[in-house]
Amino acid sequence: MFPTPIQQTSRFTQISYKVALPLSILIWLLPLAAIMMTSVRSIADINAGNYWGWPEQWMIIENYTEVFTRTNMGRYLLNSVMITLPVMVFSVGLATMAGFALAKFKFRGRVAIFAAFIGGNFVPFQILMIPVRDLTIQTGLYDTIWALIIFHTAFQTGFCTLFMRNFIIGLPDELFESCRLEGATEWQIFTKIVLPLVRPALAALSVLIFTFIWNDYFWALVLVQSDEVRPVTAGLSALRGQWLASWQLISAGSIVAALPPVILFFAMQRHFIAGLTLGATKG
Repeated sequence: MFPTPIQQTSRFTQISYKVALPLSILIWLLPLAAIMMTSVRSIADINAGNYWGWPEQWMIIENYTEVFTRTNMGRYLLNSVMITLPVMVFSVGLATMAGFALAKFKFRGRVAIFAAFIGGNFVPFQILMIPVRDLTIQTGLYDTIWALIIFHTAFQTGFCTLFMRNFIIGLPDELFESCRLEGATEWQIFTKIVLPLVRPALAALSVLIFTFIWNDYFWALVLVQSDEVRPVTAGLSALRGQWLASWQLISAGSIVAALPPVILFFAMQRHFIAGLTLGATKG
């Protein structure tokens, strides 16, 4: 069996694992701890070079309140919600229907269509920057929320279709044949049979897509430029002034921006883990 369970390894390997695991977690959490500590410091504390020490003055309420009163953080968060939720619904919904068709219907060109979905996932998105930007300018979508919604939906649907098709193909064909013999339509089979059975996969995919889109920074810079439509990732960079950076506000804004994906993950944790492990065991 590979990998070998840690309990079956040598004594040296077990000790190394027990030492390396907490050390790795500590190193991984250090930047997050630094951001959290910076978000509650005063500007005088930061200017004095106290980056890792105990804050001389706690500014928890003041800093987090100032993020929403002095900056457009509220608007940035609303823009991210208005972009992320439609993309998540459209891409997962379209991918589920496409995955059902590719998995359970036999028609000419099915393999070629599926290959196109797979091939799109290997295209580096950086090379699409100029064509996509020019296309949004020509269609009048540049610097609008719809530019990000349409592009992310088109780009994420390929990955989502690959994800959902691999789940749906594992459902027994006999189940669908019996439904058709009872007179059920394909839409009824899809809504009454397929969707309930792939609910864990839908939850896992929704969490992944929400995180991908919420944390997107590249296309937020390429396709929008005004505060009215700028999402939170690009908005955080706008908090840095030309001559002076308010690092306590940037850190507080970063913590606020990270909360929605974290909350969604913990809310959907049971379904998320079930979706990722669905089909991993036999029997």
